Amino acid sequence: MLATPYYLIEEDKLRKNLALIRHIAREADVEFILAFKAFALWKTFPIFREYIAQTTASSPYEARLAYEEFGSKAHTYSPAYEEGSFDTILACSSHITFNSLSQYAHFYPHTKVHGGISCGLRVNPGYSEIETLLYNPCAPGSRFGVTPDQLGDSLPEGIRGFHCHNHCESSAEALVRSLEHLEAQFGRWFSQIEWLNLGGGHLVTRKDYNVSLLIDTLRGLHRRYPHLRILLEPGSAFAWQTGPLVASVVDIVENSGIKTALLNVSFTCHMPDCLEMPYHPAVRGARTLADDDAAGHETEACVYRLGGNSCLSGDFMGYWQFDAPLVPGDTIIFEDMIHYTTVKTNMFNGIPHPALAMLHSDGTVETLRTYTYEDYRDRMD
Repeated sequence: MLATPYYLIEEDKLRKNLALIRHIAREADVEFILAFKAFALWKTFPIFREYIAQTTASSPYEARLAYEEFGSKAHTYSPAYEEGSFDTILACSSHITFNSLSQYAHFYPHTKVHGGISCGLRVNPGYSEIETLLYNPCAPGSRFGVTPDQLGDSLPEGIRGFHCHNHCESSAEALVRSLEHLEAQFGRWFSQIEWLNLGGGHLVTRKDYNVSLLIDTLRGLHRRYPHLRILLEPGSAFAWQTGPLVASVVDIVENSGIKTALLNVSFTCHMPDCLEMPYHPAVRGARTLADDDAAGHETEACVYRLGGNSCLSGDFMGYWQFDAPLVPGDTIIFEDMIHYTTVKTNMFNGIPHPALAMLHSDGTVETLRTYTYEDYRDRMD
């Protein structure tokens, strides 16, 4: 048994997601590529390579990860490339997407000299169904992408593709509506491009996702534009529901009748999306009380807020109802904590980072990475 805290990715669940993604890719004649911004656990890449061939990067480090660890050059997009690191982008990328025409004008000559790179533009259709403003790339004043009024009748030299990203854990129905807007805004240039990247946020592995509608929609897109290579680059979908974060209760504190179980993990350090989205994660063996449902229940015997072990006052969430009172040493299991979590953790307050582990199909557990004081210290070296 591993000492808490640790993230545990489960191989069987990962392979189930990958198999579904491969099925969709074959049925719809599209390509899925892994977005590192949601999942970058490189020791699992040998499994991924059985199902997909390429990845997407948004920085020089991610581009290197694609080339050096995944074994193929990246589809790279960044809001703003920099002169000092663009050579790394060139060396590690097969596709480079520019966020603005000014970035294109500055860096496209570099790609011509380097050769062998397919260039694209990120386009902004001005439409998204994402309700949380923090995650909406098409909100008014967005810093992402070129709008139709910025393009002439002919695309700039060397532009071979469009990249559109306006989804976040979205449905197939949302994609249908998004394509209507995308084609209305940018369809007149589709005859001039070779590939169309529909970005991430397609949560195809969620149990209620309409896979048949997605396949039909993508087939329809192919019928309308048979020359286009279609790509999707979800991150969450690959690692959705593939494993938990396992923690322990360290103490129980009570104030004004409200009990908080203090854990050896932190929301702000180890589950930042819970505070940013925000959302209450599922806790195994407990009932999540939404804020409205919690009113009047806060002081009940088995109802607890869960608190992190950082000094940030807001490092807590609540409430959950357990079957029995919590005591120090109890295990708390936060479900679905692999995607967008392991890539966003930090060492604020010097709090120990959870280990990374994998439950293999044969039942064995492999520790992939443990973290030490030196990892914290050397970040400032």
